[in-house]
Amino acid sequence: MQTDRKAGETCNIFGVNVAVTNMEQVVLATFDNIDNLRGQYYCVCNVHTLVMAADEKRYRKVQNCAALVLPDGAPLSKLSRLWGYSQASRVTGPDLMEQLFKQSEKDKTLRHFFYGATQETLDTLQAVLTEKYPNMVIAGMYSPPFRQLTREEDAKVIDMINQSGANLIWVGLGAPKQEIWMYQHRNKLQGLMIGVGAGFNYHAGLLERAPQWMQRHSLEWLFRLLQEPGRLWKRYLQTNVRFAIYALKETVQRKK
Repeated sequence: MQTDRKAGETCNIFGVNVAVTNMEQVVLATFDNIDNLRGQYYCVCNVHTLVMAADEKRYRKVQNCAALVLPDGAPLSKLSRLWGYSQASRVTGPDLMEQLFKQSEKDKTLRHFFYGATQETLDTLQAVLTEKYPNMVIAGMYSPPFRQLTREEDAKVIDMINQSGANLIWVGLGAPKQEIWMYQHRNKLQGLMIGVGAGFNYHAGLLERAPQWMQRHSLEWLFRLLQEPGRLWKRYLQTNVRFAIYALKETVQRKK
C-alpha cells in the first residue's frame, strides 16, 4: 500500500489523473489564479465519466488535458484514500458552483458566463441567482441549439463569450459532450471553463439534490436514478458494475 501523499497531487484512476484535493483548496486556487487559468478547463469527474475515459482513449485524453480533474463522485475520492492518498476529498460540481458564487458576493473579480441547457432553464437560473447573489456578476448566458454548430456559428459564440469579459465559464452540456466541447475550445476562450452537467438545473431549482446522508454514503446516484429511472438505469447498471470490477482489479494489483 502507498504511503500518505501531499494535497494537490493526482491519483491515477484507470488512466485518469484525478486531483487529490478538497473544496477549499479548489476554490482558493481558482480564485487566486483565475487570470493564469484563462483558456483552460476543469473536468468534474464521476463514476460514469471515469469509466468512459477508461474505455475510450480519446475521451481519456480530453480528461487528462484538463487543468484539474475533480472527484465529483464519492467513490473516486474513497478509492484514492484506499490507495494511500489520505487528503483526497469529494468536490462536486454543484457545490463548487455555490462556493464560487458566494466568493463572487465578496469580490466582483469573477465574471460568470453560463453556456448550455435550454433558454427556459437559463431564464430561471438567472432569476434565482440574481435574487440569491445580488452582487454576483453574470456576464452572459447562451443556450446552444441541440446540434453541432457550424464553424461560423462557433466563431460567433467564441467572440460573444470573450466580448462578455467572462473569466469563469460554466458549461452545462452533459457528459461527454461538455468535456469534448471544452477541450475543443481550450485557448480560444478568455476564461476558465468548468463542466458541471446538471449543475444549472440544481441551482435553478429544477432538480433536487440528494440528502446529505445519501451523499456521505455514496448513494447520490441512487437518488438521481429514482428521479430519472428511464434515462439513467442502463447507464448506472453498466458503469457502476464496470467501475467495481476495475477498482477491484487495480486494488489487487497495487497490493502486489
